[in-house]
Formats: sequence, structure tokens, C-alpha cells
Amino acid sequence: MPERIFSTIHDAAVDMSPVLARETIIRPRPGLSLPRLDRPRDRAELLLLLAWRDIKVRYKQTLLGATWALIQPLFLMVVFALFLHQLAGVPSGNVPYPIFVYAALVPWTFFSQAVTGGASSLILSSNLISKVYFPRILLPVAATLSYLLDFAIAMIVLVAMMFYYRVPFTAGLLWLPALVLMMVLLALSLGVWLAALNARYRDIRYAVPFMLQGLLFVSPVAYSAGLVPHRWQALYALNPLTSLFEGFRLSLLGSGDFSLPGLALATGVGAVLLIGGLVYFDRAERTLADII
Repeated sequence: MPERIFSTIHDAAVDMSPVLARETIIRPRPGLSLPRLDRPRDRAELLLLLAWRDIKVRYKQTLLGATWALIQPLFLMVVFALFLHQLAGVPSGNVPYPIFVYAALVPWTFFSQAVTGGASSLILSSNLISKVYFPRILLPVAATLSYLLDFAIAMIVLVAMMFYYRVPFTAGLLWLPALVLMMVLLALSLGVWLAALNARYRDIRYAVPFMLQGLLFVSPVAYSAGLVPHRWQALYALNPLTSLFEGFRLSLLGSGDFSLPGLALATGVGAVLLIGGLVYFDRAERTLADII
């Protein structure tokens, strides 16, 4: 009887040997290409899990929790209102200055935080990258999407301010979904570039805060784009954040130096940055596990 059982097990093992010996070899693709996502449904589930992980880690063991999503834009609003509006006399048109600047600080806060999170996403997940294979592009994408929760919380405060200052809702709100999509794509395009660069050159993380600080002052956050001298307007319009922030003001407040050609130009610049970032990320991903 034992010999018969042993013979049955042996025969079953021999029959399964081709299945057990099967293996998948992942090789990098030659040339320039975009990151490839096979099994999109599984990748979408993984993306949501990674984004939720980033949210939980960000607010784990914090005293104020999600309230931090409001502190930064509100603090900057107070600083700009006191020093730029009251002391320097920066105008805000026919809109109260606090809500004028807050309408641009909401997308700016998302952009700056998403870029910072995307830039450090690979480094913070180095243990995961070195142990299991998955499309690494999901990490900066998840880091970017995780800040949409903070953006939604800040938008609730902005709507409350609109009621407080009696700013009416207009048909310009129809532009808001397109502007939010543009905001996410701009943050993702820069985050993808910086994530791949930061994995190879670790001093990128020190340069990111300086870069974002410079972008804050060359973008129409605390002031209107109309204050820029006319001879610099064409160059200023190349900054895609210009049309983004002025678009938010026009959509929500009905006031802003916004134009469709400027939005088209900003969209084109953002698309070029995103495609270039994805191509560079795909090329850097081939040696990512070795240098992370």
C-alpha cells in the first residue's frame, strides 16, 4: 500500500514538472518607448492600493490629521494678504484679496505637494522595488493621486469662502474638471521626471524645494498675470501654471487674466513634459532595481 501511494505521488509530480519549471523572464525593451501596463484592471487596483497607502502613511500618528491639508494654503493666504496686499498694495480687481489668492493657492498646494511626493516616491519604496516586480511608474502616479484628497478638503474651504464673500457661482464652473485634469497632468509630468532623476542623483531632493519656491513667485499666485509687463507676457505664458491658476480664478470667481490660446499653449507644454518624462522614466526603469 505505501509503495502504491508513493508511485502515485511520483507520477503526479512527473506530470506537473513542466508547470513547476515554467518561469517568466522580464527583459528591458530596446530603444525609446513609453511605460507598458499589461493587465490594466490589476494595475488599476494596485494603483489605488498604493495611493491609499500613501494617504495612510502621510497622516499616521499625526495630531491634526487631514487638517494639515488646510494649514499651508491658509497660512500663505494670511501672509500674502498682510505683506503683499496691505503693505505692498498688490491689487486683486473686484474680488476680495483673501479669496483671490486662495483660489490660486489651492491648486498650487496640490501641485507643490504632488511634485514633492512624486520625486521621492521611488526612494521611499526602495525595499518594495528591490523585492518584487511591478510597473514602477505606478509609484509616482499613486503619489500624485493621493494628494487629491487634500485638494478636495481645501476646495470645501474655498466654497465656504465664496459663500462668505458672496461670490456667485457662474457657468465658468464647467471649466473646472478640465482645469483639475490639467493640474494633475502637470504635477505628474514633473513628478515623473524628478522621480527618475532622484533615483540616480540623490541631491535632486535638495533642489526640489528651491525649484518650487522659484515657481511660486514666477507664477500668478499672489498677484494677477495682468501685472506682468507687456513685453514679458509671451515668455510668461510659457509657464503652464500661469493659465492654470488664472483659469481657476476665472472658473470660480469670474475674474482672471485667462485666455484660450494661453490654455492651449500650457496644455501643449504640459503634454510635451509628460511624454518626455514617461520616455525617460521607462529608460531609467531598466536599471532602477540596481541603483535604488
